[in-house]
Amino acid sequence: MADLQDDRPTTTEVGGDDSLPDDPFPVVPDAEFLERAHALLAAHPVADGYSGLPRALEPLPWYDLELGEAAVDTDVPRLREGHVGALFWSLGLSEEERGDRAVGATLEQLDLARRVVGRHPEGLRLVRTAGQVIDARNCGRVAVVLGPASAAAVDDSLGILRVLNSLGLRVLSLAGADWADREGLTRFGEEVIREMNRVGVLADLSGAPETVLARVLALSKTPVLCTRSAAAAVRPHPANLSDALLAQLGEQRGLCMVPLTAEQSGPGVRDVADHLDHVRIVAGPECVALSGSYDSGAAHPRDLSDTSRYPYLIAELLRRGWSETELSLVTWENVQRVLRSADFTARAAQRRHDPAPARPADPEA
Repeated sequence: MADLQDDRPTTTEVGGDDSLPDDPFPVVPDAEFLERAHALLAAHPVADGYSGLPRALEPLPWYDLELGEAAVDTDVPRLREGHVGALFWSLGLSEEERGDRAVGATLEQLDLARRVVGRHPEGLRLVRTAGQVIDARNCGRVAVVLGPASAAAVDDSLGILRVLNSLGLRVLSLAGADWADREGLTRFGEEVIREMNRVGVLADLSGAPETVLARVLALSKTPVLCTRSAAAAVRPHPANLSDALLAQLGEQRGLCMVPLTAEQSGPGVRDVADHLDHVRIVAGPECVALSGSYDSGAAHPRDLSDTSRYPYLIAELLRRGWSETELSLVTWENVQRVLRSADFTARAAQRRHDPAPARPADPEA
């Protein structure tokens, strides 16, 4: 029924435009590798670390994700074809929405995400905890985790952070925060990290200055995420991580969630696999995860045009000799571990500590 729409944008994929040169080495997985990839993903589905779906749906006059929706990269049939079991939904802000509009715009994004899930109860389920992710999977639903949201939404108030968390927010991006800049974290910024640990909100450090990443890694009691970061040694990009930062992330048991975008990871499946290989070697297999970055406006590598294409990436990793244990960590177990850690730390902290004042002393220090 998606044909009721007038103008349907098509998926952006590097190499899909006739003006671009063809890939001289197209990826055509051997049937055996692809069959093994489907079997592995049936047992260990993909936990996708970044999706821009709510905002991509916002301008559409009508959509049905359970039936199928050609105007976006993500719908329930393609999620099932790609064996996606969980999605982190971005609640990011445009430049115009930052500043005085940040809190209200984030609440509107939360409302939109909850309405989208509510309209598709047979395919999607909103979750807050690692246990609820498992419950959703066992019921045949794709688990939707809310976040990352922009740190601008906190507006120098721990009270707002707690309210956002009560509405379901689980991940907060620190990129661009006034209290997390090239000088590191301010004293208020450190209070934000402590309160995030106490309520179970994970820190997303993709795009944050290296000084902030290093300080949060030292301060946070729970693992952190880099929801859209690949390896700078493989492909230089401002959001990609140096080997030194990857090693620190591995020591903290955080996650480098490699994005499936041409700009950061490269134009083909093999390029994405190169990043995954590198992160596994430098930070360890428990540090690697996936971030489709679908419906975010990014161009995607060839053969990874939408959420149905994950088996082709897993087939390439199998071809390279990745074990099924390592692949189960990359697709599912690493994300589950981080969510469980945040849940456990929050329960323990709430028994020991009362909430901090909404605006602690010297928030600008």
